[in-house]
Amino acid sequence: MAMRRKTWVWAPRKQPKPAVPAHLKESVRSKADEFVKQHLKPAYIKPPPTNPEINYIIDIWTRWYQSYFYFCATYASPSPHALSPTFELRFARMGYIGNERFNLAYMRHTGNWNEIYFDLSVEECLTAIRDEPYFLR
Repeated sequence: MAMRRKTWVWAPRKQPKPAVPAHLKESVRSKADEFVKQHLKPAYIKPPPTNPEINYIIDIWTRWYQSYFYFCATYASPSPHALSPTFELRFARMGYIGNERFNLAYMRHTGNWNEIYFDLSVEECLTAIRDEPYFLR
């Protein structure tokens, strides 16, 4: 059996993520909260289903974490076999890339984020979240 030689490979350093300015954080939060109130909550928060085994959305909210802005949903689990009466899931992520631009990702069923849109403005991100089938379907 032949032995393989180890070789060194050049690996460039990752660029640091840009810091999100405070004024942009507040602007994004206010636009997103209004968007959630106007579009997402009326479309996705419904009365509890008649079948108590089915999870359903009871709240949609947003939050910043480092340079990412998340859209999250709180689900109710009315089943008597549920581990918890509620649970939270993130369904969309806006990653800040600088110059008031974002990459937009959705959470896959595997638990990994999949970036599908790149270099978008806040308004373009909100439009994609509202119109595209990857988010909250």
